[in-house]
Amino acid sequence: MQVRIGLLGTMELWVDGQQLTPGAAKRRTVLAGLALEANRPVSLQRLAGEVWSDPPSSAVANLRSHAAALRQAVGDRLFARPQAYELRLAPGELDVTDFQRLAEEGRSRLSERNPAGAIDALTGAIDQWRGTAGDGLSRGTLLDNHWMSLEEQRLQVFEDLVDAQLAVGAHGDVLPQLRRLLSAHPLRERSWGQLIVALYRRGDVPAALVAYRDARAALRDQLGIEPGEELQRLHRAVLERSPELSYEAPAPTVTVREDVRQRDGREVPRELPAALGAFVGRTREQAEVMAALSGRTSVAAVVSGAAGSGKTALTVRVAHAVAADFPDGQVYVDLSYQPSFTGDEVLARVLRALGVDGAAIPQRTSERAGRMRSLLAERRIMIVVDGVTHAAQVRALVPAGPGSALIVVTQRHLRSLDGVLRVDLDPLPAEDGRALLHTLGCEERLASAPVAADELVRLCGGSPLALRIVASRLAARPTATVAELLVELRDPRRRLDWLADDDLSVRQRIDLGYAAVRADDDLAGRLFALLGGDPEAAVPPEDTAERLGVPAERVWRALEMLLDAHLVRLDASGGYRLPPLVRDYAAELAELSEMPALHPLPTWRAESAADPMAVAGRRGVPR
Repeated sequence: MQVRIGLLGTMELWVDGQQLTPGAAKRRTVLAGLALEANRPVSLQRLAGEVWSDPPSSAVANLRSHAAALRQAVGDRLFARPQAYELRLAPGELDVTDFQRLAEEGRSRLSERNPAGAIDALTGAIDQWRGTAGDGLSRGTLLDNHWMSLEEQRLQVFEDLVDAQLAVGAHGDVLPQLRRLLSAHPLRERSWGQLIVALYRRGDVPAALVAYRDARAALRDQLGIEPGEELQRLHRAVLERSPELSYEAPAPTVTVREDVRQRDGREVPRELPAALGAFVGRTREQAEVMAALSGRTSVAAVVSGAAGSGKTALTVRVAHAVAADFPDGQVYVDLSYQPSFTGDEVLARVLRALGVDGAAIPQRTSERAGRMRSLLAERRIMIVVDGVTHAAQVRALVPAGPGSALIVVTQRHLRSLDGVLRVDLDPLPAEDGRALLHTLGCEERLASAPVAADELVRLCGGSPLALRIVASRLAARPTATVAELLVELRDPRRRLDWLADDDLSVRQRIDLGYAAVRADDDLAGRLFALLGGDPEAAVPPEDTAERLGVPAERVWRALEMLLDAHLVRLDASGGYRLPPLVRDYAAELAELSEMPALHPLPTWRAESAADPMAVAGRRGVPR
């Protein structure tokens, strides 16, 4: 479900591209109050104060009625909490947050002496406004402070935009804008100062002096005060024809590599890959990572999940949304789930991205880590490391102080990393799976066969990767019905063959995780293949230990490693089961090694653990 809420003007609610009317003013105000505190619980007491200036005795009952009606519009985005409600919104779904993000991006570019870039961002921020904030909602309530604050932010952004326009020499363009603002807000000294500078640079010194006289009169008449020191200093500079008021064209832009910009003479990497155009669901997970990255303190986040669960897509999407908060660069490293990458190599890769010459990178691990901490302490940098298999690969990248951020994408939980935000991706719900297929252009064909469409989504096991491949398959066979394609997907022996298209392959993604686990623990690899012999069974660890001739504790550790890597899951009874799609992969391994289900394997050796992969080419299992 795609949601868009507008509060910077008359309130608007859009759901899946259609504008809805939430109801009367008080119901709209409930939605506004929840949206302003999106992804955080709002107590019933606070909501009542936001809706009524003097809440009636029936306020709680009325709020629950409003919430029930709103849930009809926004579905499971609205959650009931103990004595509270919470509205979950993703990046880009509320105009207020878009406005504030673009405003911050514009100010950042101004501080980087990039006024042209600042104009783009600040104009985008102003364009979010359609009228007066909260127009048509209940007034005389706690929300009034929010609306006043937003209006003040709007004026500040406008003044920032004028500064950027003055910096590029657009003196004439800003004059009508400033006069309109000052006619409505005659006490804004910063705007008066900008008007004086614009008039002076146009060569109209008398008009600049008249503008100062008008500013002084407004302040004295309405507040009984003289202009502040900054405005008085500007007045003296005009009288003295001070050179500091003259316009100087910016120096020519220096051309740098496409993925690197300059900030105070230092290289600024911009390495984030492109975000996927079609993205559905994961609202809570996006909001959690966004909230952490939007703070001013250092943060490390671990985004984990099964192969093909959309970890990278979510991370890259969020990273782009907050990139402006990290003006000193964004570094992206893909380890491709290869355990052979060491923490030393990762450190060297990031140091090179931050402009450290290869010959200057220290040889000792401790010195590399120290150099990294020094660089992160001086800048606001975001580092994304994808395909991580061990905490040691990224431990030295965890920021030690405020300002920078690390996001780790992994199939494991990496629990030995202390003090990190952990976001684990569950299988995509069926409703979101259908929505993703619709977004990818399959809506008409799925609508013509809803029962078959539901089975198609179910067989993909909540994997966004599998769903994307299905959409690609459907597009490649426009005359085939969904039912015809289902025949191929239903066969578990052919399913993973079918779920591969060009460089996208469910089997390959699962194989990467399995290979990393097997490299760490041979017994874990053996147990995984053993589970494939009877993929529907829940395996009791004690029985398995007896049949393998190893201690039960050793089997427990191996199974927990598989659980940590999202290669098995716990069922309600505490038994270990294979998830969908992973079950098909394990069955292939069991068949390739001709391994009977749960039979003793007393002669299994470390060398033979490689056998299933050695003959993988017979069934297309990646090596």
